Amino acid sequence: MRAGKFIKGSITMSTLTEFSRGGLTFDVVDSGPVDAPGGSATSNLPVVLLHGFPERASCWDAVTPLLNEAGLRTVAPDQRGYSPRARPERVRDYRVSELAADVIALADELAAPRIHLVGHDWGAMVAWAVAADYPERIASLTALAVPHPGAYLRAMLRGQLLRSWYMGFFQLRGIAEWALTKGVTSGRGPQLGPAGFTEQMRTEIVEYGALTGGLNWYRALRFSDPGLRNRKVVVPTTHIWSENDAFLSRAGARGCAAMVDAPYEFIVLEGVDHWIPQRQPATVAAAIIERAASAE
Repeated sequence: MRAGKFIKGSITMSTLTEFSRGGLTFDVVDSGPVDAPGGSATSNLPVVLLHGFPERASCWDAVTPLLNEAGLRTVAPDQRGYSPRARPERVRDYRVSELAADVIALADELAAPRIHLVGHDWGAMVAWAVAADYPERIASLTALAVPHPGAYLRAMLRGQLLRSWYMGFFQLRGIAEWALTKGVTSGRGPQLGPAGFTEQMRTEIVEYGALTGGLNWYRALRFSDPGLRNRKVVVPTTHIWSENDAFLSRAGARGCAAMVDAPYEFIVLEGVDHWIPQRQPATVAAAIIERAASAE
């Protein structure tokens, strides 16, 4: 649903506030120019930004102004389980194939034949799946933190398994919600490392009612397509990994190269933890801009 257009100088600006798929309605943060004058066909494509857990579209707030200043339109949805009108009850409705199809529905709503796709954490996992299954719709891919699912699984016996311990706990419906909510509301800080619960999360995830929806992404892993681990990505790709990421191993990050059959760049951020968009927005924006430009 378009909320209208306005003209700023000679650049058309547009705001998409929501899109729908299968009876679900997703909220969207849309900013930047639709068609910058003199831009190439590729540079005029929208940049779709996918958040992870426990985040919403706001995790890109420091990145989007930099991309907009460079002439790129950015579209960041609150994804399935996070948007209030897109919270199905069945766990199987959160499997990766459904999350990926939501992204294609957003691209369709934008009337974009292709998009530049960016994802962090769980958003990166979804982005890898979209790029693998819908390569004709993706002009470029920039994946932050989480590697290709095949590289992730192959790294399990090389240090990743110990870093993924929390995923088992997240399967305990009700118990995980109680433990994570208590960690936020008690003021004692994170009870589980990967949650990264902060005061911002209190309002954006817990009080917003998005906690169970976010956890259902983990619970639906058992319904995922096992073939995805072997499907290579054939679009220009950048993978960004931070050396102080407590949840993702170097082995998985390095393994991505073997899963991309296209121009590829691997960027390592020194002294940075898991929360890359918030910690290094300028670096992230520069990588996205460079990858998008290279796809022309």
